[in-house]
Amino acid sequence: MKMNKRQKTKNKKLGFTLVELLVVMAILGILAVVTLGNFRTSQIKARDAQRKSDLRQISNALEAYYNDYAGYPDSDSSGMIKACSCGDGDLACTWNDPGQREFCDENNTVYMSMVPGDPLSDPSHSYCYYSEGNLYRLYAILENENDPEATLDVSCGVISNYNFGISSANTSPEPTPIP
Repeated sequence: MKMNKRQKTKNKKLGFTLVELLVVMAILGILAVVTLGNFRTSQIKARDAQRKSDLRQISNALEAYYNDYAGYPDSDSSGMIKACSCGDGDLACTWNDPGQREFCDENNTVYMSMVPGDPLSDPSHSYCYYSEGNLYRLYAILENENDPEATLDVSCGVISNYNFGISSANTSPEPTPIP
């Protein structure tokens, strides 16, 4: 039995060939890889921008404290600010702790309602503060190593790979080794 042209054409249009499906799947796979890579890079840059902003906010609070006391609050051995007691002693501020008391002085003057911490909330990415009373240095670890501001290689407390820092105007963020 012979098929006419109409029947042959009808049989060919029933679906996609395996090659066509493989080509479409390969294109979709390439697009997914490119999109996910860009998304991850955007997340890293956003966290780094948050770190820089946090350190600038802490710096502003430290400068306000300096204006009141002609000195910066002390740092503890783990790289925290020792000024979160509000008159109840000499307690260190905990980075990014919602239950933490404010960064304040013995007169209950609040300089920051909550001291921010690294967006990853990972102890190996904690911010670090160092002060000698007349100067301070603040450090963070930027994830984007290609960031033009990620130029330091500093140890502070127990962490040794800080690559971004800001400091009081009378010093540089590039210190001699910090204990």
